[in-house]
Amino acid sequence: MEEPNIEYILKLARGEESIKLKLIKVLQYELPLEMEAYYENIKLNQWQQAAFHVHKIKHKIAILGLEETYLLAEKYENQLSENRTDLQTDFENSLTLMLNFVNTL
Repeated sequence: MEEPNIEYILKLARGEESIKLKLIKVLQYELPLEMEAYYENIKLNQWQQAAFHVHKIKHKIAILGLEETYLLAEKYENQLSENRTDLQTDFENSLTLMLNFVNTL
């Protein structure tokens, strides 16, 4: 499984520590909120809303340099739009990995 990294954040920050820290803080704030909303929609079988939150989480996936996970999230988002959850476990494992990484930044 691929590992999250901050390479893209460093590229965006272009050496500016304050920008790097702001981007990290945004991740640390938004990712848990988006995950909570996603899990709530899954619990309520609200597949379209869950797909919406997966779409939002995809941006965090990209920022963390997770190319394969991004492709997984795209497929899962499409499945949710079809009321299917075949990739749920894989996606949620990735969420855990991401959150653990973000919490260490």
